[in-house]
Amino acid sequence: MDFALIMAGGSGTRLWPLSRENRPKQSLKLVGERSMFQHAVDRLSPLFPPEGVWVVTRAAHASLLHAQTPELPIGNLILEPEGRGTAPAIGLAAIHLRRADPQSVMVVLTADHYISDTARFRQVLSAGVQFARQGYLVTLGIRPSSPSTGYGYIEQGPALGKVGNFQVFHVRRFTEKPNRETAARMVAGGIYSWNSGMFIWQVRRILEEFERQMPEFYAQLMEVDAVLGTEAYEAVLGRVWPQIAKQTIDYGIMERAHEVVVIPVEMGWTDIGTWGSLVELLPTDEQGNVINGKLVTLDTHNTLVIGDQRLIATVGVSDLIIVDSGDALLVCHKDQEQRVRELVETLKTRGYESLI
Repeated sequence: MDFALIMAGGSGTRLWPLSRENRPKQSLKLVGERSMFQHAVDRLSPLFPPEGVWVVTRAAHASLLHAQTPELPIGNLILEPEGRGTAPAIGLAAIHLRRADPQSVMVVLTADHYISDTARFRQVLSAGVQFARQGYLVTLGIRPSSPSTGYGYIEQGPALGKVGNFQVFHVRRFTEKPNRETAARMVAGGIYSWNSGMFIWQVRRILEEFERQMPEFYAQLMEVDAVLGTEAYEAVLGRVWPQIAKQTIDYGIMERAHEVVVIPVEMGWTDIGTWGSLVELLPTDEQGNVINGKLVTLDTHNTLVIGDQRLIATVGVSDLIIVDSGDALLVCHKDQEQRVRELVETLKTRGYESLI
């Protein structure tokens, strides 16, 4: 049986003040009446039945997420004692999935994406599974709509083949977030995709790459694997996990992995990582404002306003992000939205931990 793994362990600090440690962004209803996590589960049906959907998240978030998706078996929630990055999260999930089915293919997804064309999304997952069965590590690339500096890029190498309407390419290299000039050159070249952070591979293949490229982590992972399914599991995981070095799957594995391919796709994909990313998804008024709450404006343009706790009134402003959570208010210029994470770190040093 093949499995879908949803990574739902982040806290979403750039979406403060709505996203908090005890109410992470994946649990929020940012688009429509379903949370981001519920959207992530919904769009997998009918390709994956509930028993085929697994979730890796922090132990502190498990009850919140399970309450939103009671159709998922409680045993399919894999709990990290604390976040250590995407590479350890995927490794921990891989040993659980290997125990469930050693021959399985693992589709790695995240809970903070919004995808409007869900039918095409399922089609590209099916295409990726076919190539993963041949031993390839498959990554999904998003055809860039602009020279964004907020994403990593994947350079396509020679074409490998085609499944349905999807062309598959060898990956020549991964490039981290570039500057504007470099991004513009990449987009103009026509052989680059945005790195979506979605992957498809055989469980045994990714574990082989962990053993080859991250041997220290692999040894720690095997300590946990040795007690998987026993009463000692939680104690061993609790001892080993804090010792694991933080690492992303891109740096830890993908940049030096063998047999990596990319499938470029357009499917109405948005990575909801900042408040500005919501502007692409929510309706605007005649002045370009995105409003979700009670607002009275005079001469206000291109401003995002979120908050239904109280009335927000604006006069003579433009290009702002205003988010009211009831106990905290964020006012930020749009071109400074990436600094919200920095702001959260500052709040910690100023004694406002209870608001984070």
